[in-house]
Amino acid sequence: MIKRLLVNVSAGLALSGAALAAHAVDITGAGASFPYPAYAKWAAQYHEETGNRVNYQSIGSGGGQQQIIAKTVDFGASDDPMPAADLEENGLLQFPAIVGGTVPVVNIEGIEPGALKLTGELVADIFLGKVNKWNDEAVTSLNPDLTLPDASIIVVHRSDGSGTTFGWTNYLSKVSPEWKEQVGEGKAVKWPTGQGGKGNEGVAAYVRQLQNSIGYVEYAYAKQNNLSWTQLKNKDGQFVQPTQEAFAAAAAHADWTGTPGMGVVLTDEVGADSWPVTAASFILVHKVQDKPEQGKEVLNFFDWAFKNGGDLAAELDYVPLPDNVADAIREIWKNEIKTADGAAVWE
Repeated sequence: MIKRLLVNVSAGLALSGAALAAHAVDITGAGASFPYPAYAKWAAQYHEETGNRVNYQSIGSGGGQQQIIAKTVDFGASDDPMPAADLEENGLLQFPAIVGGTVPVVNIEGIEPGALKLTGELVADIFLGKVNKWNDEAVTSLNPDLTLPDASIIVVHRSDGSGTTFGWTNYLSKVSPEWKEQVGEGKAVKWPTGQGGKGNEGVAAYVRQLQNSIGYVEYAYAKQNNLSWTQLKNKDGQFVQPTQEAFAAAAAHADWTGTPGMGVVLTDEVGADSWPVTAASFILVHKVQDKPEQGKEVLNFFDWAFKNGGDLAAELDYVPLPDNVADAIREIWKNEIKTADGAAVWE
């Protein structure tokens, strides 16, 4: 059985000094599973250095948006950027925290990570149920050097409201007119075929268990679960491997501050080295903080992550934000996040 990952990443870490523990501030967040490995690593190191705990629940982007709107957490996390009108309606501020890549993963006997080549159009046809055998000519023609079985393809998708699904279906809608017309994009869609797993964790677990399956997960989950990811053909017609450099190439020309809510979508970007299903993950906080101490601690945590978390993120093949983008985010914090009486929370 696949269990929801409820993580208190700081549990059990010892602190030196009672004074530090006495001033510790705990914060809670919930949402996207896409950035969870990075947030977990950040939170563990942050607790070790400060004594403050970050309890992050990996429940999917839809849940993260719902919980921050309901004020049941101190911050929400979503890979599906919230539109400016929805941010305004709910009194929310949104900013990117990290960049990563979503990858197709397969469980085919004898197929090593990075060996199988796919195009976006072919992936769409597989997820539409049109291509349903691994030895279909559409697959074998791209992979003449691989031995692919005469076996039915088992499609695995997300069962929950997911920002990873938003990015995945946004990409498929860009490369396949048929997908766009029949299914479209969103955190949740009506899947033409396949079975669902909850979270990146659930999809990874199903693909690992089911022979001849294909799914989509954030790259760190593919590596951690020893799954075989695939190459993809990008907008420039190049087959590329998912790497930190390929994710960075896709994000290189993003206009963060010129986009409402900084909600940049990075799928199907130009560039010979760009990974086509790259995405940013976003943080949501209330502009008016009912609990200023908690709100400031959320900003303290992400400020620490921007300054100190780059190497930790890179170890998991995420891309940290450029310094100029992090500086722009801090200025937004100063100007837009207030206490109930109008005082600045971040100075």
